[in-house]
Amino acid sequence: MNLPAGAPNLEEILIQSESVDWREKSLKGVHEKMLWRNEESGASIALIKFEKGAGIPQPHLHASNQFMFCLRGRYEYTSTGVVLTPGCFYCNPKGNVHGPAIAHEETVVIEIYDGPHYPQKPDWYTDERDAH
Repeated sequence: MNLPAGAPNLEEILIQSESVDWREKSLKGVHEKMLWRNEESGASIALIKFEKGAGIPQPHLHASNQFMFCLRGRYEYTSTGVVLTPGCFYCNPKGNVHGPAIAHEETVVIEIYDGPHYPQKPDWYTDERDAH
């Protein structure tokens, strides 16, 4: 198919997530399977796994809207008492300070950002890949 100049690439993708290895992030107990990422906008879709007791250690904000859908486990934002359990959808608007958070059991979420994750790399990550 011939697309007009400047039109986005509309190729489909299909990933069997079970065949993708978990990549351990530099924050202990946090792993990801990046499913899709737009390098130009910073938007992304990933599976994130938190081991029991792992989480995000400090309040923080994001440079874009964050969406999560909990597939399994129990993940709590301790400052507000918001708890994600299987089937929960969580929407955190750009710039909203939230956290810290902890997984009370092994937890897997689908995490979606509609742009870049952070305005700058948080201190708890040593690997730049972990912040976007």
